[in-house]
Parts: sequence; C-alpha cells; structure tokens
Amino acid sequence: MTSRGIRRPSAADLAASGYGANIDARYINRELSWLDFNERVLSLATTAQVPLLERFRFLAISGSNLDEFYQVRVAALHDQIAAEITEKSADGLTPHQQRRAISARAQRFAAAQERLLSHDLFPSLAREGIRVLRWARLGKRAKETLTADFENRIFPILTPLAVDPSHPFPYISNLALNLAVMVRDTDSGDERFARVKVPRNFPRFVSVPDSDDFILLEDLIEAHLDQLFPGMEIVSVSRFRVTRNADLTFIDEDAEDLLAAVEMELRRRRFGRAVRLEVQSNIPDAVLARMCSELELEPVDVIRHESFLELSALNQLANLARPALRFTPWPAVTAGRLAAASEAGKSMFEVIRSRQLLVHHPYESFSSSTETFVEQASRDPKVLSIKMTLYRTSGDSQIARHLIHAAEAGKQVAVVLELQARFDEARNVSWARELELAGVHVNYGLVGLKTHAKCILVVREEAGGIRRYVHVATGNYNSVTARIYEDIGFFTCEEAVGRDATQLFNYLTGFGREPEYQQLIVAPHQLKREIIRLINHEATFGSAGRITLKLNAVQDPEVIDALYAASAAGVKIELIVRGICCVRAGVTGLSENITVRSVLGRYLEHSRIYRFAHGHDGDEPLHLIGSADLMIRNLAGRVEALVRLTHPKHRAWLDTVLSFLLDDANVHFRLGADNSWTQVGEHNTPNDAQRQLHEWVVATQLR
Repeated sequence: MTSRGIRRPSAADLAASGYGANIDARYINRELSWLDFNERVLSLATTAQVPLLERFRFLAISGSNLDEFYQVRVAALHDQIAAEITEKSADGLTPHQQRRAISARAQRFAAAQERLLSHDLFPSLAREGIRVLRWARLGKRAKETLTADFENRIFPILTPLAVDPSHPFPYISNLALNLAVMVRDTDSGDERFARVKVPRNFPRFVSVPDSDDFILLEDLIEAHLDQLFPGMEIVSVSRFRVTRNADLTFIDEDAEDLLAAVEMELRRRRFGRAVRLEVQSNIPDAVLARMCSELELEPVDVIRHESFLELSALNQLANLARPALRFTPWPAVTAGRLAAASEAGKSMFEVIRSRQLLVHHPYESFSSSTETFVEQASRDPKVLSIKMTLYRTSGDSQIARHLIHAAEAGKQVAVVLELQARFDEARNVSWARELELAGVHVNYGLVGLKTHAKCILVVREEAGGIRRYVHVATGNYNSVTARIYEDIGFFTCEEAVGRDATQLFNYLTGFGREPEYQQLIVAPHQLKREIIRLINHEATFGSAGRITLKLNAVQDPEVIDALYAASAAGVKIELIVRGICCVRAGVTGLSENITVRSVLGRYLEHSRIYRFAHGHDGDEPLHLIGSADLMIRNLAGRVEALVRLTHPKHRAWLDTVLSFLLDDANVHFRLGADNSWTQVGEHNTPNDAQRQLHEWVVATQLR
C-alpha cells in the first residue's frame, strides 16, 4: 500500500495569502474544499496505472469541472462583491478573501494541468504512435492538404473582428476559444487589435492526412492568418477564453409563465457577467490590459496558460478507438430477480409484489430495471396513473417517451419537472413542451425550492384493489449518466411508502401544508431536523455508537456541529465524501473520532447512504438512501427524499458496499487533521473498491 500527498493544506494556502487569522477552525471553506476535490480528480490523470486515454479523460473532466465552478461558485462571489456584501462564510472568509484564495489555487492548478499534458500525456501518446504536432513540424504534402481543407471548409466561416474607432470591442461568448491578434499596416504603421473566434463546429484536433497524428484547429488557423488579414503584418497572436456567470438563480419564480421565464433567462445567460479570463502567457501587456478593461475584470481574475486552453476538448482524444488504451468495459448485469422474471415472462410488478427490490447502478442495468419499470407501467392496461419527478434526463430519454406513450394511451400521467436543474435547463424546457403536447400534466414544483427528489409512483388496479408501486432513487432518471454514475434504486409496493409518495406528489402539485410522512424523510421541513435527531440519538450510546455516511458533500454547519458533539461523546463516525467536505477530521478536542475519506474511480460515486448503528429504537441499524446531501441547499432549498430500507438482504447489500469503500487496503483519499488530502494505494489495481464491487455483483448474480 502506498500513499502520497496531492496538495498543500488549505490552512497553509490561506495563511500564505494572509488570511490565516480569519479562519474558524471548526470548518473547511466550501469553495477551497471543492478545489481539493478537483485536485483529487486531476490525480487520477497522473496515475500511470490508469490507461492512457482514460487519463486524458480525467484531465478533461478536471478542466470542465473548473469551468462550471467559475460559472457558478466564483460568479456568486463576484455578485456578492458587486453588491458590497461582506458577510463571511462559515469558516470566516469574506467574498474578497475567497476570490483571492481561489485565484491563487486556480493558477497553480492550471500550471499542474499543463505540465501533466505537455510533459507526460502527450509524450506518452506519441509513444503509442499518436502525435499532436505543430504546423512547422508537418511535411509538405500534409501542409498542402490541410491548407486546401482550411480554404474550403474553415476559412469561409471565420470572422475576424477588428477594434478601431468605428468597430467597438466585440462580445466574447462564454467559454469560446479565441485568438487575440495584433496586426500592423505595413504602409501606415498603424496597429490594430482583432479577435478571431475558433469555431466550435469543427473537431479541435484535426487529423493529419495519412497518419494517426493531429494538429490543433487553432494552430491551423494561426498558420493561415495572412488570408484573414491580407497585406497586414501579424505582430502577435495569443489564445484566450472568457468565462461568464451562467447561473439562473435570479429567475422570478412568481412569473405567471415559469417555462417562458426560464427560456428568456437561457437567452440572457450567454450575456452573463465575465468572471474569468484565461490567456496564453505570451499575450502583450497592452492587449491584456485592454481586455480586462473591456470585460471589467481585475488581475486576480486572470489565469495564465503556457499553451493549451480549454481542456474539455481532450475528450476527443479520450474517445479514440484504441481499446488497449482504455478501461476494460464492465458490462452491467440484470438484477438476478429481474433476469429470472424476464425468463419466466413475469412483469416487474410481480417481482416487486413478491418482495421489495434493490438495484445498484451501473453494476446492475438501469435499462432493465428503471426504464423497464416505466415502460411496463406505460403499456399495462391495469395501470391507472404514473407520477414522477424529473431533475436531469437525457436528450433522447426513453423514460420520457414512455410517459408520452402512457398519456396518449389515456393514463393519468403527472411529471414534476425541475426547470432550473443547472446546465440542463434547455433540455428540460424542451421536454416540458413535448410532454405537455402529449397530455402529460407537467408541474414545476414549489416556488423557491428545487425539486431534487427522485421518485416514481405507479397506481395499478389489481384483484385485491388499488396498489401503489414506488421507486425511490439516489440518482437522476438519465440513461446516459446511469452508465457512469454509481447510484441505488429501490422499488416497493409497501402501503406506507405508497401513502407517503402519494402525499409527496400531492404536496408538490397541489396546495397545502406539507404532511408528516411515515417512511419517507423529506426536505426542507423534516430532513435536517431528523438527521440531527438521529445523530444526537446515536451519541447517547457513547463509544458503542457508530455513524457511517456516504455522500457527495457535507457542508451544513448545524449538522457538522452535531457530528462534532457525537464525536466528543465517543461515537465512531466514518464519512465517505466524494466532493465538498467542510468537516474537519481527527482534530484533537474537536473531531478525534471522525474519519473522512473520498473514493474516486472510473465511476462517479453518487449514491447517498445513511447508516446509524442504533436506528430509531436502538435495537438495530437504520439504513437510509435517497437524493439528499448534507448541504445547506439540499436541506433548506430543495425538495429531497430519503427512504428507510427494512429488508435484511437490502441492508446487508448496503453494508457490503460500505465495507468495500471503508477497506483501508483499497485505494482512497484520506483527509488529515491539517486539512490536507493524502492518496492511499493506486488506482486500477485489485485494491479498488469499484472493481471489487463489480466482481462481487457479477458473482452474486451468477450464483
């Protein structure tokens, strides 16, 4: 077993920036904790045991993650600063201080990304016979062919935009790659700035003829700038990119037509305030100063790159058809009881009626479980109604198609569709229109709350009367992400859960006070209170108490304080947190009994599992799954739902999952008392929790 540190402690980073005295030692800053997470993602790209093209993919993910972070989180800090808000975060930092600390970290992070790409990944790819070449290194024949391609297909769509007294500084679209060109008139000596946008509808990596090599699209354009500026001298060329505020939280949710309001804000989003300027380090000072002035940005908002901008484009290389350089696929299996039912010609309703069903994606197929459940409900003449929540779905969603079919067949179909699922707003607007046209009752949830719960309710008329079938999940109803996101789905026809689900949908679509639930724990009114109650209850058992939480994020200060109090009472607390974690671990006098680890791999750990060793009555453990993380936004600003799992086999399954993730021999990242993360073990080896879980699931189904 090996271990290695992957970053400096956050406290040291802040102290180096002059902010150390402001830190509230109980909490880790949310934004800096997210940057810690992205550094963990980047570490997967540095690991030699990970196949080469997958390393490119992890590097691309780290880049797109950072883009989203700036579009949302840093944009929010800009808004606070513009509004002269000086309120400190839970850890004691002002918006200005957070912005400066983020900038310093982001600049170091960008340098680490570029070193990895230029000194490791590109050379490794070249050893596999695939090179990314500069124009000067191409042969005469390749240059001639690429020049002809440029003139025929690329040159006609390029638009050089010069800046002079009659041409104002052009609008720079969000995340677009651009060339900043300084040109000189050889007769008058006048110099002008011009912007050339690199088109997005061409591959970023252009194939070099008769080879496996590539040239960057921007290199090809730069080599032919004389055709864009005939008779001019090219003084300098630098690449740059602007990131803008892309959040839609300013939507007026009291608008008479929320759907139209979201569509309007989507059109406005492309004109959001600039929050980051990425530039090639060779950019002339005067050009940079002009751009900062026009974009209303300060030096703290500028990130310098030596060469490569827009790392998300590396996905093109990660998708190359070179199986030896990719992960060996782990095909999903059909859950054993569903496979047996299919062979016997039985429906999922018969399977669920005989016993509750638990499925684990992507190890077990999303298509043969969740999609099949909705499909069978849409076609079954005994099904009277289908209700479900939709937060994020795919562009060609089979589930949405099944709902449309059900509505067209005369069934009562209702969908609570979240229009403001960040970066999926346009897709959800499109589905809202199509569902409504088919006769589906489309509702957009409650004013001021995002509907994040994952739930399906199917009402079926059977011999004994009406029966309700319910699906509660940890992940979105999205067939694309279901292949790479680790999630859990639970199917039941238990009457108490059916009543709760009915009340939940009535609350979301109707008008009235939120009810009390028997089996579901629902945010925003009950969930936080109940979680804190369960933590406090476990604390009464002292050193015999144990809390295990698997989450995407932990941030809510009141919940964190409850965990600290339980730790002080002797409770052993094990947190498995993929992303943001504001809890401090193993700190003397604060959290001696709290451990925090993060597990990353080929799948994105997305399920939420809550385990309390003494449960409600203290006699047996309590297991909960659902959609909620322990963040302020989840507990106070969203509709979330957790469900209790009661069947011994399901609880044993969750315990097995947790045992793989908590095995110290398996690769993981561990949070230290100094707020630093240390990697233990190596990825893509037998000591991999995801690999072991996949092998266990396959063996379980084949028994």
